[in-house]
This record gives sequence, structure tokens and C-alpha cells, in this order.
Amino acid sequence: MAKKQGHNHCSFCGRSDAEVRLIITGLDGCICDECAEQAHTIVKEATAGNKSSLNSAAPSNGLDWKNLPKPADIKTYLDQYVIGQDDAKRYLSVAVYNHYKRLCQEKTDDGVEIEKSNVIMVGPTGTGKTLMARTIAKLLKVPFTIVDATVFTEAGYVGEDVESILSRLLQVADFDLESTQRGIVFIDEIDKIARKADNPSITRDVSGEGVQQGLLKLLEGTIVNVPPKGGRKHPDQDYIHVDTRNILFICGGAFDGIERKIAQRLNTHVVGYNSIQNVARIDRNDLMKYIVPQDLKSFGLIPEIIGRLPVLTYLNQLDRKALRAILTEPKNSLIRQQQKLFAMDGIELTFAEDALEYIVDKAVEYKLGARGLRSIVEAIMMTPQFELPSSGEKHFTVTLDYAKHQLERSNLAVAERGI
Repeated sequence: MAKKQGHNHCSFCGRSDAEVRLIITGLDGCICDECAEQAHTIVKEATAGNKSSLNSAAPSNGLDWKNLPKPADIKTYLDQYVIGQDDAKRYLSVAVYNHYKRLCQEKTDDGVEIEKSNVIMVGPTGTGKTLMARTIAKLLKVPFTIVDATVFTEAGYVGEDVESILSRLLQVADFDLESTQRGIVFIDEIDKIARKADNPSITRDVSGEGVQQGLLKLLEGTIVNVPPKGGRKHPDQDYIHVDTRNILFICGGAFDGIERKIAQRLNTHVVGYNSIQNVARIDRNDLMKYIVPQDLKSFGLIPEIIGRLPVLTYLNQLDRKALRAILTEPKNSLIRQQQKLFAMDGIELTFAEDALEYIVDKAVEYKLGARGLRSIVEAIMMTPQFELPSSGEKHFTVTLDYAKHQLERSNLAVAERGI
């Protein structure tokens, strides 16, 4: 209860209600507005002090390794969103688990220091590289950002500096430095910064080998001066010092044509009858599983950057069975996304089984992986998305004939015919 006039006095400063703007009365005392504000400030400072002391007693990274999901749990979580790619899931789950165990380790004098294990994933486009990295970051609730390696150039040239990778991670973490320094960065299209030949460049390669050299210290672990607003447009800004030793870097790339490098390497070891038998056992339809760091070097990555990406895994080209599962099985499947979009307009959407099979057949034909599936589904659903929300219909089924008709009308079919 607050009173403006009367004979009340503040129990703290003793001033009457005539001397202050507002007095708050309680059962056994009163407090003026100025004393209330001062008390609020004191409580806020004391709470902040207790909070900082609690944080100093806890691990500096804010993680408890006993509550971290185990590798099998991480893979199970990935299985809900990513179809197939069991080998890549196992490699990634173990690498992430070991990385965060490393962050939670207690400092001892035994001389054993666990080093960071960055990851590089090699696989065709549309096989789930980016999705796996994003899903793991969502599970662990850590800052996560995706950057495209194609925009980077060597320092001093038009393009972005490699330090802008950390600018984006800072922005995702709301400029919380401690949280940023235990985040995950996914560098996509890492194969696009390969140097043009296996030999060292004799000319300036500002978007290839120069960028790889700029990434070296970032991947290994160093303190980087990061411009929070980006590098070159705001030269007068204060830099933030980010330690990258505990940031996990996951690199991904299609490495188109690396199968030829693998085949050449395998064929060079054919000497004698026994070696010919070994070559006969090689699966020519899935050469990617034989990939080794030497193949990355032949493709154009410098040995120094390969050494800083010790965990090498591969992703298989999606076959027809996997593409069919991607349509409906994951929690975030394409069909469920379409059904949710229509449900927001009060429309129940269903797909006939033969229509789904037709979509998969076309995706196999286009050879674009899961992205090809999405392009085909969007082309088929464009007309219903335009017409149905204003039609008043409550149910709609995509049949085989309807899917064929819509796809033939779309630009995809026109492009396929070469018109």
C-alpha cells in the first residue's frame, strides 16, 4: 500500500511522506521510494557476486561430462533426423563426445593433454553433411554456425577474412565469449579452396591455398582478434579476443572427382597375382569408403591443413531405398513439412504410395541426393500451395497422375528435356 500524505515516516531514512515522492507502508514499517531503489541496487550487486562465485567454483566451460550424451546416444539422436550414413554418424559421434570430454577434463600434473580432433566429412552433395552437424549442435545446446569456404580470400584481397568465421559464431552466441569458445563451426565447401595443382603454387592463389594457410592456426588453436561487426567495413571497432583451442571445427565438402584419385591410388599397388586378387575385391561402385588423407592431398588440400583435420569420414551416395526413407521417416521429413504447412490452413494433406515412388524415381534420375527430392516435391506442390488455401477444401491427396502432371508442367521437366 502506498500513501502520499499522512504521518508516515520511512523506517530506513526517517523522512516523512511530505519529504519524499512516495512512501510504501507495510504491517510494521514503511519505506520510501529512494530507499527502495537503493535496496534493489544492493540486492542486485550481492546476487551478482554470489553468482560469479558459484560460476568460479563450477567448470569454466559450463559443461558436466557425466551428463553428456554417450556416442551411442548421439548416434541414436542422429538416426531420428538423418537416414543411413552409419559410418559417418559413428565417427562424428565419437569425435564430438571426445571433444567435450576434453573440455570437461580436470587439470592434472600427469603431463597428458588431450588434443582437439577436428573432423572432415567427404561425400556427394545432398547426403546429409550439414544436417548431421546442425543436429549434433542442437542436441548439445552449444553455439553453432555454418560458414561457406568459397567466400574467403587471403588477407588484403576482396572477400572475407577467415576471422569472420568467429564473428558469426559470436553473433550466434549473443556475444557471450565463454559460450563462443566451446561452440561448433561447420565449414562447408572446404573442397572449393583446394589449390589448382598438387604442387605448391608459383602464383598467388588468393582464394585457394592462401585461404588454407589462413585457416591453419584457427583450426589448431590460437587467440584470434575478432572484429564483432566484420573486418573491413568497420576498421575502428574494438576487437574481441577469442581462443579457438576449444572450438570444434567440422569441415565438409563434395570433393567432386576424388573417386578418380582413389582409383588411381588403388591401381598403383597392383603387383603380382595376390595384389590382383585384392583389387578384384574392391567395390568399384563405392570407392569413397577407401578414402585416406593422401587422396585429399592429391585433390588439392595442403598437408598442414589435413594434419589439423585428423578425423576423416565419408558419406555414401544415397541409393533409392535411402531416398524413399528420407521422404517420410525422419522427424523433419519433407512430407511432414508439407503436411504441417497445409495443416496451418486447416487442410489434411496425404500422398499416395505410388506418387511417393514416382518422386523417388525422379530424384534418382536427377542425381542430386536429398536436395533433388526437395526440388521435386516443391515443383509438384507449387500449384496446391497457391490454390488450396483460398479454396475452402479440407482434404487433398497427391496421386501419381497429379504428381506426373504437375512435374511435367514445371521448369524441372522443361530443363530435363533441354528446351
